[in-house]
Amino acid sequence: MALAHELDKSVQTGSLSDESKGLTYGELIRDYEPLPDTKWRFGKPNYTRVNKFYFENRVMKHKEGSLEAVVSNLVKNWEVESHHIANPHQWKTMDVSKFQAAVNGGCPCNAQLMADVGPYNMLIGETADYTGKVSFEDSNKNFSSTFPEGFAWEVLEVYSGPPTVTFKWRHFGKMSGTFTDKTGKEHKGNGEMLNLIGMCIAKVNEELKIESLDIYYSPNDMIKPLLSK
Repeated sequence: MALAHELDKSVQTGSLSDESKGLTYGELIRDYEPLPDTKWRFGKPNYTRVNKFYFENRVMKHKEGSLEAVVSNLVKNWEVESHHIANPHQWKTMDVSKFQAAVNGGCPCNAQLMADVGPYNMLIGETADYTGKVSFEDSNKNFSSTFPEGFAWEVLEVYSGPPTVTFKWRHFGKMSGTFTDKTGKEHKGNGEMLNLIGMCIAKVNEELKIESLDIYYSPNDMIKPLLSK
């Protein structure tokens, strides 16, 4: 996710910068191009800081054109849309007429619901210390505050190719900011790295548009480390 405090709401349209695409590091890691009429939800996203953290701390470098690189690019493009474009009809990475996402075998949500509540709230839901009932914008601000250097994502392994793509992933960031729990209590980070590991089964069509995501991981593995002792 592009950091909330680096979004410029005055810039509502336009393509991602070369820095956001990763090209300044000599590698194209997201090649998203919005439709001409697309409006950015919170302003055009800026991935410069999170890309720096990604390139400095990733554990995998996939060969250009490999299945792993294709999956990584697709998911990063999906993240651009799901976080930064409010209108699902302007989404390109998903078949919104079929799309649904479920976490740990739970009740699936469709494209419009994800657009309304936001990926963080959809993926984390309700835990002892986090509530998915906060607004889309507040959840983004909370995790941008928690991981001020960025909360990066990478593909670790891909086990099967289209149309059913099964892969292992890692979400990672330094807990150097402040996390706010569901009671409103603030927890100052200790600067340690949070490594969140999970699995995903993605069904895609012939155009590699996502029809469904089945995501498996422990939300508590993400939230519990953020709580100060």
